[in-house]
Amino acid sequence: MEQNFHEITVEQLCKVINLLHPCMDDYLYVYDFINDFYYISPHAKQRFCIPDNTFHDVVASHGLFVYPADLAALQEDLNALLEGRRQFHNLEYRWLDLDRQPVWINCRGYVVRDQEKALYMIGCINEIGAAQKADNVSGLLGSSSLQTYMDTVPVPFPDGYLLHLGLDDFKEINEKLGIEYGDTVLRQTAECISKCIFPSQKLYRTVADEFLILDFQGGSCKDAKALYRAIQREIIHFVEECRYEAVFTISGGILESSKIKDYSFYDVMKLSEFSLNEAKRQGKNRCYCFCQEDYEAFLKRKKLTQFLRQAVYQDCKGFEAYFQPLFHARTNTLYGAETLMRFHSPEGSMVSPVEFIPILEETGLIIPVGRWILEQALTACKCIMETIPDFRISINVSYVQVIKSDIINEIVSAANAHQVPPANVIVELTESGLLESNPHFTRLLAKLRENGIRLALDDFGTGYSNFHYLHDLRPDIIKIDRSFTAKALANEYEYNLLDLISKMVHTLNLNVCVEGIETSNERNQIQNLAPDYIQGFYFGKPCPYQQFTENYIK
Repeated sequence: MEQNFHEITVEQLCKVINLLHPCMDDYLYVYDFINDFYYISPHAKQRFCIPDNTFHDVVASHGLFVYPADLAALQEDLNALLEGRRQFHNLEYRWLDLDRQPVWINCRGYVVRDQEKALYMIGCINEIGAAQKADNVSGLLGSSSLQTYMDTVPVPFPDGYLLHLGLDDFKEINEKLGIEYGDTVLRQTAECISKCIFPSQKLYRTVADEFLILDFQGGSCKDAKALYRAIQREIIHFVEECRYEAVFTISGGILESSKIKDYSFYDVMKLSEFSLNEAKRQGKNRCYCFCQEDYEAFLKRKKLTQFLRQAVYQDCKGFEAYFQPLFHARTNTLYGAETLMRFHSPEGSMVSPVEFIPILEETGLIIPVGRWILEQALTACKCIMETIPDFRISINVSYVQVIKSDIINEIVSAANAHQVPPANVIVELTESGLLESNPHFTRLLAKLRENGIRLALDDFGTGYSNFHYLHDLRPDIIKIDRSFTAKALANEYEYNLLDLISKMVHTLNLNVCVEGIETSNERNQIQNLAPDYIQGFYFGKPCPYQQFTENYIK
């Protein structure tokens, strides 16, 4: 039969392609070598930036839509086919889509010859990076099938919900028990879910360890929660049947149809993914029903994160160093200042440190911003020391800086560069951010003592292991948190407790700094406890350097 292939004309093959292309996702093509002519399934025009589904000057035309880095490999393969060195074309390379983004394809083709002369090549192109329509591991349809279905649902969507499910810490199962066992868990999870849903509900495996149930039959958030709990029970039963070989839980994000405003597949999945992530963020093994207010807060945080990144890339534009005075408690004379970070968003508003500092820590941006604030602090300290030689500057250091950067050497180097004696520098560590028995902290403390830099333990009274930290860290200064101070001022028992702590700290030859003093009456009450240093709005609010020097130095 092969001997008669050359009797089939290119025109006939084009008609066959036209006949078959509505039945296929892939793309059939024919390349006529004699007439330098190319024909491909018409629907390829909807995916790739080809000049048309039919064109001449084939090699030059491919230069318009083949990813430039892959042109040489394609040319070499075509030459081998034309010269008879190769009979079959099988090449993985990239075409450009309508947005001129590269898309990986596999192009296969068989060359038909008349004796030794190449007449034409007939073949098929398929996307090798395309999303799967079904998943053989779980036995369910995949996300592309979900998208296809949702594109057929009339908008606004009928009443109902999407329940987006995700296994908690699934990666640990693969790591401890292997990928094959992980696949077994996915199959069994799909079965557990399938047992709980009605025939009218649709189930898909979207990505990795995530599943999605679609219900457009009038169900509510209450119904979705009941379904989630049923699935939860099935998962527990499966874990028990396996004798706890793999212990895992499942979280769920619920998105009601009525909460959807934009009906595009991308936006719907974005909201359902947020709901699942929120369930995991709240502790896992639970479900969360989409709330617009929560989502807006999430978007606000995301926007702030973008602002912070832009600020760091622009040499910390928008950040400003503020300084709050520290006073000797007995003499009410200036002891030093705590350096505080402030941020002005590009929109003009001042952002609270409670909002932006956790983001800096989570993203690691605290490291470059920490270096910047260190420079501001030591520059200010050096200038003030010209008037007050023993002026102390206090610098807050995040646990992220301790673990992920060489912060102590950076402080020592910066102090030397600014000619600030290490004894004039105080490093403040927040107790709530400390990690027990962490070698990074052990090295930090050793280097602090080695270089003569003082350590202050901030927010004392907000954690649970205060005395443990006193023993391990041996700080120079204990800073009593404002919340603890406020309780002591309002309650006799708390006041006596603070008095006992202050006496114990002094017994250890450590200093006490009480934060949060806002009135003269509070100052008088706290001074009876004999603290060493005192700080609060009564003495001065945090302010920029120029205002600080005007108020406290000049």
